[in-house]
Amino acid sequence: MDELTPAQRASSDAYFEGGYWLTGWDLLVALGVAWLLLGTRLSARMRNFAERLTRWRWLQTAIYAVQYIVLTTVLTLPWALYEGYFREHQYGLSNLSLGGWLGEQAKGLAVGLIFGTLALVLIYAVIRRATRTWWVWGAGVAIVFVMFMATIAPVYISPLFNTYKSLPESPLKEQVLSMARANGIPASDVYWFDASRQSKRISANVSGMFGTTRISLNDNLLKRSTPEEVKAVLGHEMGHYVLNHIYKGIVFFGIIIVLGFAFVRWGFGWAQRRWGERWQLRDVGDVAGLPLLAALFAIFMFFMTPVNNTITRSMEAEADAFGLNAARQPDGFAQAAVQLSEYRKMHPGPVEEFLFFDHPSGWQRIHRAMVWKAEHLDDPLVRRQGADIPQAAR
Repeated sequence: MDELTPAQRASSDAYFEGGYWLTGWDLLVALGVAWLLLGTRLSARMRNFAERLTRWRWLQTAIYAVQYIVLTTVLTLPWALYEGYFREHQYGLSNLSLGGWLGEQAKGLAVGLIFGTLALVLIYAVIRRATRTWWVWGAGVAIVFVMFMATIAPVYISPLFNTYKSLPESPLKEQVLSMARANGIPASDVYWFDASRQSKRISANVSGMFGTTRISLNDNLLKRSTPEEVKAVLGHEMGHYVLNHIYKGIVFFGIIIVLGFAFVRWGFGWAQRRWGERWQLRDVGDVAGLPLLAALFAIFMFFMTPVNNTITRSMEAEADAFGLNAARQPDGFAQAAVQLSEYRKMHPGPVEEFLFFDHPSGWQRIHRAMVWKAEHLDDPLVRRQGADIPQAAR
């Protein structure tokens, strides 16, 4: 912790604490877009346009979805520019030019048009068929779609934004693969990707499901970290895989999605009775009501933020413990936590951490790494790490 200057601590605190307010502003922007589409009856006109083009309901939904995704992207672009471009440059975290950032957004829009349209066609087909229990079946479709995206993303979507290459042969690569084999991870290669095109953040992941598992680390981690830090970070990421956090996350967040759909069902009925005629909404199966569905779900997820954060933070803490045991690099793990301080507040209060942190704080991670180290001083590898630290710093 003392390696960080007061200026560095102040900058990371300001960046992270600003994110608290962004959560609220994100909700207000979402509600404002929904109000614009519904209050001006623009959503109803978009539905009517789709109905004039075809009689097939699924194709009407698809045509509306394309309009909705493009229009909402355009309407929220000024806010996205501030949040994703100007603010990131203000804190020195982004490497993208404005043209590069817009290009990334265009790719994201293309992906959203394909998969977002498909998801909406399926969900609305369920809503129209199961008029009373649509919220249960709709949640089920959403959960299956999340699993589908988690399966294909590492192989088919991530390469659209970054170039993935096999890590050149080296002692570090062999050590990473050895750690993977020792922990039952079915990966025969390690990939690196050029995240430095976009930002200065270090990251790695062991991602994929059903045979698409891939170990990846970005070039920032390779350039800015020691081999010990790289192994510590990858040990953590392997923990997510071995501890089945992907599947556990689907279960936990699946329950939240079901509850969210239940809230949307109640909220849509209440809002339709109050404003449905003014907004020209027919029923919940009317695709013109999508802005209302999106607004209600955004409200629900806003208030579920502490719950979502706690679920994720708990799994991250489990992966931290696994990574320490797998990589046996407590100093490397602590140094990686220091690097993450560039955009994460290091020492929050307990309530603050509960509400806003989806990872353990840097202070917690360093403390746990040092506790682990203290309990393993009889390990020759750990003793060698301790020998490299000046006595005054121990």
